[in-house]
Amino acid sequence: MHAPNPFTLEEWQQAYRDGAMPGPLLHERRRQLAGAGADPAWILLASEAQLDDQLAALAARAAVCADAAERARALPLYGVPFAVKDNIDIAGLPTTAACPAFSHDAERSAHAVQRLVEAGAVWLGKTNLDQFATGLVGTRSPYGRPASVFAADRVSGGSSSGSAVVVARGDVPLALGTDTAGSGRVPAGFNNIVGLKPTPGRVSTTGVLPACRSLDCVSVFAHTVPAAATVLALIEGPDTDDAYSAFAPGPAGWNGPLRVGVPRDPVFSGDAGYAAAFERALGELRRLGHSAVPIDFAPLHRVADLLYAGPWVAERHAVVQELLARDPQALDPSVRQIVESATAFNATDAFRGQYRLRAAQRDATALWRQVDVLMVPTAPGHPRFDEVDADPLGANAGLGTYTNFVNLLGWCALAAPAGFTATPVSEGPAAGLPFGVTFIAPANADAALARFGAQWQRAMDLPLGASRRHLEDLPAAPAGPLPAVEPTLSLAVVGAHLSGLPLNGQLTERGASLLEATTTAPRYRLHALPGTTPPKPGLVRVAAGDAGHAIAVEVWALPLHAVGSFLALIPPPLGLGSIELADGRWVHGFLCESHALAGAPDVSAFGGWRAYAASLRGAAA
Repeated sequence: MHAPNPFTLEEWQQAYRDGAMPGPLLHERRRQLAGAGADPAWILLASEAQLDDQLAALAARAAVCADAAERARALPLYGVPFAVKDNIDIAGLPTTAACPAFSHDAERSAHAVQRLVEAGAVWLGKTNLDQFATGLVGTRSPYGRPASVFAADRVSGGSSSGSAVVVARGDVPLALGTDTAGSGRVPAGFNNIVGLKPTPGRVSTTGVLPACRSLDCVSVFAHTVPAAATVLALIEGPDTDDAYSAFAPGPAGWNGPLRVGVPRDPVFSGDAGYAAAFERALGELRRLGHSAVPIDFAPLHRVADLLYAGPWVAERHAVVQELLARDPQALDPSVRQIVESATAFNATDAFRGQYRLRAAQRDATALWRQVDVLMVPTAPGHPRFDEVDADPLGANAGLGTYTNFVNLLGWCALAAPAGFTATPVSEGPAAGLPFGVTFIAPANADAALARFGAQWQRAMDLPLGASRRHLEDLPAAPAGPLPAVEPTLSLAVVGAHLSGLPLNGQLTERGASLLEATTTAPRYRLHALPGTTPPKPGLVRVAAGDAGHAIAVEVWALPLHAVGSFLALIPPPLGLGSIELADGRWVHGFLCESHALAGAPDVSAFGGWRAYAASLRGAAA
């Protein structure tokens, strides 16, 4: 029997369900990587001894599990290898931030790394990056310049260059990166993988060397959106050691066709063929039933300018100030030029920048009344190495066109593959360059965004990373953890609050999401209440032994924080009670006071309010 050669998270999990053991699989993978010679994607690989230490600790944790099912619950990433960007600490290893003069041994692992280890994952090494996470190109490192796995003459994207490359080619199925200005999204787009950037504060940055501490996010690279969402679920949560921790679960999803904001005047650059690729992505969006809403992105671009042309660059200076004074030549020339620009700002500039940002954040909230989510090209173009060499700062700046503003505004984002361009490449696994889009959502909508992204990825049906695998080729993934969502009340609605009816907006504007359409148990009667505007029904439960009907209802998940304001809108004779559904479950829902039924026609025979309303329209016609 040949040893399995898993590529995706789902395949690694299936290998262990089939009886494979972590030791042989992981040592073989390490030997493959070590034997490949110099590799600019990796800065450090785990030694055999370091791998053995992790395997021994994993075996001890697995030994207390009664069976495979319990192990899967306790260790959802049992034996799954992952990589870590080298500005994130792993206990006992050097953290270099791609600057040997800055290298120091970490005393303990970063919060996110520790969470993955506790879930059974095994780190295989540290990956390359733009020095001090300053760059979107992936070229600013003394450890080499990773290329896109699809084109040897084009950049990998950065700053999380190595993490994206090792996932795209299948060295590991998962990798951690960081994202301040797009570093967890741009390299995902250039390598045909998923890049998940959570809401700032959702994942602790304890143990992460800051780029801009007030904006930094730990990001996730994976082949599939569900895999990235699983990692997010495992690493998210509050952390008292992180002053910027701000964990706040949001909605589980959005309802029906979405209003998707897109750039009114999209910006593209270079020869990658991205303009045509974005048009195809817009066509796919419409094919899925969503509407594309043109948006003026000028206000967002003005926010983006604050990141490097404003006082936030001083946050980068705060990290390397001592090294810059002692040994300025230790810094990459482009990185040094960016960091030194911080000295042009003073404390007054910093406060003025904060005032501008606060005003922009206030104004940007109005955007979410027009659209549910944004869709942008992950990058406006895919530069070649010679283009970056000719204009290091200019080429890099262009890549942040659709990424720089997101963390400043406190939003979440998900970069997803969206096809391939017609641009031929000299060597690589595809005929064209990968093209990606990024979906951007309000703060704390991470779970909803992952759900939408998974639907997008299934519809696109593209190869995964640099492989020929498609989603349909993967084994069924076990039910794993999901990103946390805010607590909700299950609420059954029977009349004007049904989807598409006049009062449904009272639910959707409070972030409620539709769970299911079903019926009540056959113990209810429905009456058309006279003199109500808009017309409303009254639902009553019949006495034992009396004839009842099963009445059509929708069950919505209403965030608990919005229940009070919603109930304040409900007029008498309606009130909140408990309703029995067809399958025997009880949920909250609207019932009618019995005194109001005098003179109210019994419309139960129609089976629901929507059918009754349709009969009235037919009679009128």
